[in-house]
Amino acid sequence: MKAVFLDLATVGPDDLSLQPLEQLPLSWSFYQATRPGELADRIRDADIIVSNKCVLDAPAILSSSQVSYISAAATGYNHIDVNAAASAGIPVSNVRNYATHSVVQHVYALILSLSTRLQDYTGAVRRGQWQKSDNFCLLDYPIEEVSGKSLGIVGYGVLGRAVAAVAPALGMHVLVARSLTGEHSAERLPLDELLAQSDIISLHVPLTQQTRNLIGQRELSLMKPGALLINAARGGIVDEAALAHALKQGVIGGAGIDVLSKEPPVQDNPLLQSGVPNLLLTPHTAWASRQARQTLINELKLNIEAYLGGSVRNQVS
Repeated sequence: MKAVFLDLATVGPDDLSLQPLEQLPLSWSFYQATRPGELADRIRDADIIVSNKCVLDAPAILSSSQVSYISAAATGYNHIDVNAAASAGIPVSNVRNYATHSVVQHVYALILSLSTRLQDYTGAVRRGQWQKSDNFCLLDYPIEEVSGKSLGIVGYGVLGRAVAAVAPALGMHVLVARSLTGEHSAERLPLDELLAQSDIISLHVPLTQQTRNLIGQRELSLMKPGALLINAARGGIVDEAALAHALKQGVIGGAGIDVLSKEPPVQDNPLLQSGVPNLLLTPHTAWASRQARQTLINELKLNIEAYLGGSVRNQVS
């Protein structure tokens, strides 16, 4: 059987072992990237397709006469037309919960960097401000302790719960928003109440029609003036123009953003413009520790191994 990995570069540089995949009884073709014009030729004779972000639409899926199984090399699978795959009798899997520790680490890196004004102080040293100080230390930017603050979690799945579990070690109190799917719990707060009560808000919901622009101008106006907003979930959950305006006007205290609505971003994205204060932007790397990416490869192997054994693991369609 033949297998193809269409976009290996999306899971990182040459720091991973592909041995788990290579040990499978398959003839592999690994491509760093696949352009639309190359896709049909590369999947024509493939029995198994692995894709992280390479789009597999209905024409592509139906053009491959031999394909019998598809696995997304990610949790998200919106780049695969699962309805077309289902119509053709092709099962589709994804990879789940492989980057939990990496995401939690990144979320707290953003929270602590913003609270300690790490970027501002590092920049000040590089600009020579500390060297010119009249005192032994530089105190140009107010530093906040997270101890005693409330951390609001929006989206209480695996990642939301993992982020919440760390908070008590830092002296933080956790608040959890009610599920947006309609499930109510006495211990959880309506979103508006959570926004008003939290000192730090961390988003962990998927991007759906319901969550697109979930945090916009109105929601930002409900937050405390010094509150921090963290988004390591999906771009599009936060209205980027509204967030840029809120930061410039001091409506909230700061934001740590790992994901944008379009990636790679266009230069006119409001959050990339100069003059947006107290903003940390990272290039969708919360998931990307070396250990998490290796776990992704290992999980892909388990998905494919299960399929070869007659079952479908982590099936989404």
